[in-house]
Amino acid sequence: MSKVRTREVSGDEAGLRLDRWFQRHFPDLSHGALQKLLRTGQVRLDGKRVEGKDRVEPGQIVRLPPGVSAAPPAIKSKAAVIRSERDEKEIQRLVIHRDDHVIALNKPPGLAVQGGTGTERHIDGMLDGLRFGYPDRPRLVHRLDKDTSGLLLIARTGQAAKRLAEAFRDRTTEKLYWAVVVGGPPRPEGIVDLPLAKKMSGHDRELMQVDEEEGQRAITDFKVLDRAAKLAALLALWPRTGRTHQLRVHCAEIGCPILGDRKYGGETAVLENVADTARLHLHARRLRLPHPAKGELLLEAEPPPHFRRTVEAFGFSTSGD
Repeated sequence: MSKVRTREVSGDEAGLRLDRWFQRHFPDLSHGALQKLLRTGQVRLDGKRVEGKDRVEPGQIVRLPPGVSAAPPAIKSKAAVIRSERDEKEIQRLVIHRDDHVIALNKPPGLAVQGGTGTERHIDGMLDGLRFGYPDRPRLVHRLDKDTSGLLLIARTGQAAKRLAEAFRDRTTEKLYWAVVVGGPPRPEGIVDLPLAKKMSGHDRELMQVDEEEGQRAITDFKVLDRAAKLAALLALWPRTGRTHQLRVHCAEIGCPILGDRKYGGETAVLENVADTARLHLHARRLRLPHPAKGELLLEAEPPPHFRRTVEAFGFSTSGD
């Protein structure tokens, strides 16, 4: 009979989310099974109850309940090796910045950041292709929606991951997004302050909604960069908080859903005679944050082809952001 075991967090795992730590050491343990073990207190960190989003630090002790064991190393097939090489080349093509601590990607729309139900191909699964000679596996420090394009930061060391996570958590990071919206906001610039909560659904677990009683506070600054009469507008968006789907919900709530966002805008998010109207027009354009070693990191990512085509079709100017 298997017994309760423990494992110590290593030095290169500083700042890693607990659920990512389990994914690294116990890849056969599903996300749902881990969440159940966490909810029932069977997994603990230094003897305390924890959640999957909590961060681990070197020297901490993870309690492993009976039945949790590492899978034996799999023998890679020839097809798997070819796929791995192809993924490595693809993710390396996305790199727009690299130093000893940080890698920045320009993520294309349609590529998921992390795995989930029905999602086998994702950035997290390709991170070994970004080692560039380092012994440590790079790690994610934030997320973008699958259909959102733009800047995605990757930490190259555990210490860098910890400091970047702190910058996002302490809101010392300035994030600028561009969005093409249907119609336009009620004023040229302003602030959207509407709390958001997750609405559980049988088909969509991450459908967010405004909830004044139980929602978490969500704040977005916006500015109209250009307009096409009352048909569409190009917005600059600065999220002060990082709620799931925050920008998409906030734009829909002020009457200008993001072009292509049927999830929150329905049919009003579609425009006739726009070639790429079915694709989400939301792009993580710029990041400004403290560098994990010293100084400041300022990064920009060019929009994907469908976004550029729409901007050109409307004759939008992107200056003034």
